[in-house]
Amino acid sequence: MSAGLNFNILEQDLLLLPERAIYWQQQKALIVADVHLGKSGHFRKAGIAVPSQVGHEDLKCLTKLIHLHQPKKIWFLGDLFHSSMNGDWHDFAQWRQQYPAIIMQLVIGNHDIIKEQHYHDIDISTHQELQVGPFLMLHHPQDNQCLNQHEHYVFCGHIHPGVKLSGKGRQSVTLPCFAFSDRQAILPSFGKFTGKVAVKHHETDKVFGILENKVIAV
Repeated sequence: MSAGLNFNILEQDLLLLPERAIYWQQQKALIVADVHLGKSGHFRKAGIAVPSQVGHEDLKCLTKLIHLHQPKKIWFLGDLFHSSMNGDWHDFAQWRQQYPAIIMQLVIGNHDIIKEQHYHDIDISTHQELQVGPFLMLHHPQDNQCLNQHEHYVFCGHIHPGVKLSGKGRQSVTLPCFAFSDRQAILPSFGKFTGKVAVKHHETDKVFGILENKVIAV
């Protein structure tokens, strides 16, 4: 079993998971960003050979987290389904039907371009933003000017953040990461068929790199 890392912010207890998700204990909720379901189908539709099991692995991972943590809610912070409708939607809709008791809500991201009614038809509500307790759920990270206009601490995704670790002999590795600043948390991309970008962090930020089965402070 993978090991999460406990992190408290604004008196809220979060479990940072190596599956690239957060479990918010007070809300009994999973928070996930940038799943990009349907991305493999999007490329196959364009004639590019991509294994179909890529999206299945992401759904299997979500299923595992549901069984482990028994959430009452799942919040998707944008880019849940990648681009236009394709054959992967059927698999996703069938997966959703397995968990009718779980509230699922999507904050719309830039890749969420299918009609929102498709989400509503499978009991996923859509939002431009969600405010829950001390947190504001968005898709895009906010600059300092925007953050100063928000009363709440921002949770977001979009940029697929990574942290670069350097070793001897000019060796380096970039790990997906959770990045917490004083006003904003950026989540790693949940989807396996996504990249990551090493981002610059302020020295006061709290950054947590993700290894295969654990989360580490860096």
